Amino acid sequence: MFPTLRCIVRFYAEGFRGMTALGRTLWIVVLVKLFVMFAVLKLFFFPDFLAGKSDGERAAYVLEELTGQTTESG
Repeated sequence: MFPTLRCIVRFYAEGFRGMTALGRTLWIVVLVKLFVMFAVLKLFFFPDFLAGKSDGERAAYVLEELTGQTTESG
């Protein structure tokens, strides 16, 4: 397993080392786009509905969202 993993790591390391300026620029663009998609958009468009709730409230919320059923607590 480790020799195969070592070959894969060496393959990518040599590829990045021998990359042209255009290739590096394109990789920077790809990484910036991924950062924007996963970090920035998550903050603004996917709020954390479960923040500040107890474990029981979280479980009830998830059950209701998945099945449409509510639980009786008390």
